[in-house]
Amino acid sequence: MKTLDEYIALAETAHGHLCAGQILGVRMGMFGVSLLGLDDPAGKDRKRLVTFVEIDRCATDAISVVTGCRLGKRALKFRDFGKMAATFCDLQADRAVRVVALESSKQRARELFPAICDKNQQQMTAYREMSDEELFEKQWVKVRIGPEDLPGFKSPRISCEECGEGINFAREVRIDGRTLCRGCAGESYYQPASE
Repeated sequence: MKTLDEYIALAETAHGHLCAGQILGVRMGMFGVSLLGLDDPAGKDRKRLVTFVEIDRCATDAISVVTGCRLGKRALKFRDFGKMAATFCDLQADRAVRVVALESSKQRARELFPAICDKNQQQMTAYREMSDEELFEKQWVKVRIGPEDLPGFKSPRISCEECGEGINFAREVRIDGRTLCRGCAGESYYQPASE
């Protein structure tokens, strides 16, 4: 693995700025892959790792930098739970660990660096130095990852019987004997607008 400073520099470049969330995400990623015993997550171990993130904030970009997991490679999975948490899954060893940022870390940052008035600067400084135990809680978990969710999975493309759009990766649903995309089945996040 790279050093903390090397990952922080890569995360800043990937995300566009450096903030406390980036440092927390780097630390979370490093902690998660180290618990799994992976020493080269973005290199020789990259096909072993799938990561679930639970928030769409700065930390997610940093976790992606450390793990090498990307949405486009189907190795980064987003679950919108609004939590500063990630689950690191070792496919080869069939084990997973969920890491959650402790709310108490913010107070601990205030205690460690009371002279720093800017909250972001205070947390960035503290998150570099705090121990993993002060920053995170870990829990070994089981995660079911079906073949349709694995990187490299190929499946036939199916057309929705309502809108005609193609559906990949076995994401279609069956309702009343019809094959539909999730949008036409009532899970759409958008509504047509008049021009």
